[in-house]
Amino acid sequence: MKSTKAKRFFALQRKYLCIPYVIFLLLFILVPIGIICFYAFTYEYTDPVTNQTWMRASGEAFLNFFTSKSKLNVLLVSLFIATLTTLICLIIGFPLAYFLADKKVNKNAVLVTLFIAPMWINFVLRTGATRDLLTWMGINGGNYPYLATLIGMVQNYLPFVILPLYTTMIQLDKSQIEAARDLGANPTQVLFKNIIPQAVPGIVSACIMTFMPTMSSYVISDTLSEGKITLFGNYIELEFTNKAWNDGSFMALVMLVFIAITMVISQKFSKDEERDGGKW
Repeated sequence: MKSTKAKRFFALQRKYLCIPYVIFLLLFILVPIGIICFYAFTYEYTDPVTNQTWMRASGEAFLNFFTSKSKLNVLLVSLFIATLTTLICLIIGFPLAYFLADKKVNKNAVLVTLFIAPMWINFVLRTGATRDLLTWMGINGGNYPYLATLIGMVQNYLPFVILPLYTTMIQLDKSQIEAARDLGANPTQVLFKNIIPQAVPGIVSACIMTFMPTMSSYVISDTLSEGKITLFGNYIELEFTNKAWNDGSFMALVMLVFIAITMVISQKFSKDEERDGGKW
C-alpha cells in the first residue's frame, strides 16, 4: 500500500516538472504566434468622422502579399537561393560526412569537431570575415551579389549538413555495403542503392536544418550582397521596421507555414525509420 502511494506521489511530482516548459511554451511560442495571426488578418481602421482608430478583421495583408510582384519575387528568389544552398551543402557535406564516419580515418572524432567549430563563432563575425575574404579575392557583393551570397550561405550552413549526416553515417550497416560489393555492385550502385537509402534520415534532417534558416536569413545577404539581394527574412524585417505590422505578420505566417511543412516531412521520415527498425 505504501509502495503504491509512493509511486503516485513521485508521479505527481514529475508532472510538476513540466510546468516551466508549459509556461515557456505559452509565453514564447503560442502567444507570439497568436499575435502574429492577429495582425496578419486584421487591419488598422480609422473612422473618418470620429477619427477613432481600431483593429478590424481584414484580408488586406493576404491580398497585398499575393498581388505584390515584389513580394512574390522575393519569395521565389529566397526559394531559389535556399534550394541551391541546400544542394551545394549536400554535395559537399555528404562525402565529407562519409569520410569522417570512417573509423579507420577518424578514430576519435577530432576531425568532426574541427568542421563543427565554426558554429561556435558569432554568426555576424563569421559573415563579416567572409565578406573581407571575398573582397580580397575580388568577389565583392557589388559585382557578384548572388555568388557572394551563395558562398556565404554555404560557408555558414555547411556544418548544419555535416553533423546530421555524420550522425547517420556512423550507424550505417557496413555488412550491407560489403555484401553489395561482394555481389559485384560497382561503387555507383553501392552509393545509390545502399548508402543513400540508409542515409535518408540524415539527408532529410540536413535539408531541413539548411533550407529554412537560409530562407529566413537576412544578415548574410545584407552583408555579402551589399544590399542588392533581398531575401524573405530581409523583407519581413523591413516591413516591421517600417511599422507595416500587418503585412510583416502575414509574411511571417507564410514562413511559419513553410516551417510546419518541413516539420511534417521530418516526422514522416522519423516514423518510417522507427517502423523499419532504423534501417533503410
